Amino acid sequence: MGHNVGVRKLVIGVAAVLTAALVGGVGTDFGAAIYAEYRLARSVRSAADLGSDPSVAILGFPFIPQAMAHHYDEVEIKASGVDHPVVGRAALEATLHSVDIGDSWLVAPDATLSVDKLESRIIIDSTHLGRFLGITDLLVEAPTDQSDEETTESGISGPHGLVFTGTPDQAGLDEKVSVAVDLSVAGPDQSTVVFTATGVLTGPGTADQEVSEEQLPAVLKAFSAALPDQRLPFGVTPTHQGARGSDVIIEGITDDRTIELDGFRSS
Repeated sequence: MGHNVGVRKLVIGVAAVLTAALVGGVGTDFGAAIYAEYRLARSVRSAADLGSDPSVAILGFPFIPQAMAHHYDEVEIKASGVDHPVVGRAALEATLHSVDIGDSWLVAPDATLSVDKLESRIIIDSTHLGRFLGITDLLVEAPTDQSDEETTESGISGPHGLVFTGTPDQAGLDEKVSVAVDLSVAGPDQSTVVFTATGVLTGPGTADQEVSEEQLPAVLKAFSAALPDQRLPFGVTPTHQGARGSDVIIEGITDDRTIELDGFRSS
């Protein structure tokens, strides 16, 4: 009996030591990842002249082998409330896949990164877009009949038939109306977002407000505009535009890019 008790204590002791080592290793890995994310956030802020640190996530576990290889599986950089031309403020996002980070696991402001796949986005919320359009109560929504096939992996709707709801004072109306709006990009560098209102929407999920034929051209004009200088982070060419939640999002996806951190803010 005494022998069994001794063996049991030994097993418990070994298990405790292994558990402590495992927990300690995970904690060390987690702490190293947090520090690398902090340093990268500071570097992006400095290089791109941001007003505050962006949110940075270095994905994939464990982290330390990635750091030792100077190669990160996936990096997400998100900055909200960035001063931006024309609309005043916007959010910027970039997702970097399979990233060679150079000579150090701590990315410096002047680092050059090689990226296998790069996703880049500008996000404009309803409030700031409404101020640009002169429709201060604007609400943007995805198309009501959107199919799953038309929605991107990042949850962005297709570019046609977005629902814009608001009060177009400049058209002589004091009631909210809902309008279908198509998005496109134009210009030599594809940095102008074009909003084209195509018709008034009524029924469930809309303001359900009719517009007379005489007022229709002015209403459609109020919801139509060209929004220039919307360059994506790292100069990526837009490949998709649509809505997610109450935001308008311009997205570009490209492969095999070499980037510098000052390019995160391109406008």
